[in-house]
Amino acid sequence: MTTLSCDLCDATAQGETFEAWMKALMPHYMEAHADVMNDSSKTEADQVKWMVDNKARFEAA
Repeated sequence: MTTLSCDLCDATAQGETFEAWMKALMPHYMEAHADVMNDSSKTEADQVKWMVDNKARFEAA
């Protein structure tokens, strides 16, 4: 089980896989970072970059 902090704050989530960690982090993200989730200026490329960057963080943990 890997524990990794949110990329925007000190909250943490755990998961056996990156996908499980991301699913565990989602409720926190929706509540604490709703502004980021609802930012209409974010593109699909931004989403892909988030996935790539955070998967690398997860794998390095």
